[in-house]
Amino acid sequence: MKVLMSKYRLAVLAGVLAVGNITALQAATLNVMQNEAPRSMDPGDQTATFTDTVLKPMYEGLVDLSPDYKIAPALATAWQVSEDGKVWTFTLRKNVTFHDGTPFNADAVVANIQRHIDPKGSLAASSRMRNVIASVKKIDDGSVEITLKKVYPSFLNLLTGGAAKMVSPAADKAGTIGRKADGTGPYMLQEYKTGEYVLEKKNPHYWGENGGPEQIKWTWSSEPSVMNMALLSGQVDVINPVPPQFGMQLKSNPQVKLEQGEGASVFWVALNVEQKPLNDVRVRQALNLATDKDALLKAVMFGYASAANSPLAPVNEGYDKSLNEYAYSIDKAKALLKDAGYPQGFDINIAVQGPDARTAQILQAMWGKVGVKLNIQQMESGVWSKAAFAPAAEKLANRTDSVLASWSSGLNGSDLQAASAVLLPERRAGWRQPRLL
Repeated sequence: MKVLMSKYRLAVLAGVLAVGNITALQAATLNVMQNEAPRSMDPGDQTATFTDTVLKPMYEGLVDLSPDYKIAPALATAWQVSEDGKVWTFTLRKNVTFHDGTPFNADAVVANIQRHIDPKGSLAASSRMRNVIASVKKIDDGSVEITLKKVYPSFLNLLTGGAAKMVSPAADKAGTIGRKADGTGPYMLQEYKTGEYVLEKKNPHYWGENGGPEQIKWTWSSEPSVMNMALLSGQVDVINPVPPQFGMQLKSNPQVKLEQGEGASVFWVALNVEQKPLNDVRVRQALNLATDKDALLKAVMFGYASAANSPLAPVNEGYDKSLNEYAYSIDKAKALLKDAGYPQGFDINIAVQGPDARTAQILQAMWGKVGVKLNIQQMESGVWSKAAFAPAAEKLANRTDSVLASWSSGLNGSDLQAASAVLLPERRAGWRQPRLL
């Protein structure tokens, strides 16, 4: 169960273009600064949005998402599904090679799927693939067949995620993918200096068109003011995301192009429902009612967001804008806590990353009005990931009562939400709904 608080934030990007549209710039080097360092060069061994942004120019999957979030061909040119919805057949793109020269073909697809569905595997992004896919087999060099364990309507969406990005089987076997990216994308890794930058250069053998810059250089800072000054001083061309507190300043600057549109990010609090008092739905509802979402948005997002009304973003198919079940009400929140046996409130901990500390502090003040003392545990991103994805027993032992998190629901939409209810490690809140199995 989750308390949704901030929203599907608008995707705001300052600079000369959107990162996802790298082909639009003709400059020699595009300099991009993000708020987080990449966690791996292996797309299947990470689940971080900003790592995925760095890797996207270098890797491709069988399918991709178009700018309007529709499924589009990538390394597969066509596909069909059996009448029972469980067997998918993909026709593969011809004359494609990985950056190391390894051919992309059916054998490569089989190797990539197998590395995730192998029960002995330990890659960070494998769990959904492993829980959905039963087997994969080569039909011929140009086609593969993937059989699902059961009908899974979000399967094509799943194939747009990091786990489904194709890596060179040769590089994977050599164990170098985590440090030396090796995909089929329009850019290839030129240099990765851990903790400093990632430099990508054009792939001269790319199968498609690539009219973008000759190089893309990625740097990062967790300090919003540093990102803002880097852009204004000309040190970088793009910052991603734009710190909301600087949105109006950048918007009024004629030297800056502010790209703004409907986004897919949802920010939420995962409450560990396997422990008291959070196992009581009345307590969880009370926390939602005690969250003044409009005030939170003004304080944290500076008008560049709207309140969430469900786990899906407006860009997702199935999003229902009419939902609004938890209007802010301190009185109702207190009444629910009293009914649940906590008239004086209680103490809980929340694990957050540095960029989310401000949000946690505001929640701390809001929940304090109903007697709930929120203890903020600020962590470095790697430590936070371990805490957020830890087993229930470990969370209980470490008093990780809640986690302030986010995901891009536009990438996988309902697939992510279903996974959070039934699969591990996505089941961060401990909630389980057997009907979704």
